[in-house]
Amino acid sequence: MSKRILSILLSGLFFCLIAINASGQKNPQLENLPKYDERHYHFGFLLGANKMDFAIRNTDNFNQYDSLMKITPAPQLGFNIGIVSDLKLGKHFDLRFIPELAFGERRLNYTLMQHDTMLVTQEKRIESTFIDFPLLLKYKSARFMANSRAYVVAGIKYSVDLASQAGKKDQNNNDLVKLKKNDLAYEFGVGFDFYLEYFKFAIEVKMGYGVKDLLVRDNTVYTNSIDRLHSKITTISFLFE
Repeated sequence: MSKRILSILLSGLFFCLIAINASGQKNPQLENLPKYDERHYHFGFLLGANKMDFAIRNTDNFNQYDSLMKITPAPQLGFNIGIVSDLKLGKHFDLRFIPELAFGERRLNYTLMQHDTMLVTQEKRIESTFIDFPLLLKYKSARFMANSRAYVVAGIKYSVDLASQAGKKDQNNNDLVKLKKNDLAYEFGVGFDFYLEYFKFAIEVKMGYGVKDLLVRDNTVYTNSIDRLHSKITTISFLFE
């Protein structure tokens, strides 16, 4: 599933870059959408891929759990879709609100010692379906090569995990690792805008770091050994505005 998503997105990026290059070759000095930046607001949509991960801090008494040797997060690929809302604040600044639906999965690998000699790994899979509400400030450069510009974004994001099992009981005794439903993160990223003949296309890479401890502790070795568990998400997005 992850490889298929990545393949589709890379193919889409390849064809988009071909289209951008073809558009620029017609007349590299011709400025597309010359009045675009005079608009006070505009809208669009976003398609992207994400890599969901965790930042883990173990407890100070981690070694008291004799059977537990190591905890390793294993990030997985997912995808995002969203709606772009952009408000012009000035010549170089925009305020952006981009609600998104993000699908993904994270895994925690627990290395345990059994029978005092044998190491085994137990994998805990945690699926998430986020509704994200990011509010971002965008600083953009002047246009270069007529139809391109670079930019940086930074801001905060509130997320609701629709797949959270925080309030559910584990009736099958699978020792689920549960995450809280709500999260708050700060984000920053970089991107490039390309002004095409009929719309603006952008490629953006963004990092998000959660500030809340997400772990629901249920008195098992899988949760008692972790002091804090934060989200860490990387996103590459293709924006059509």
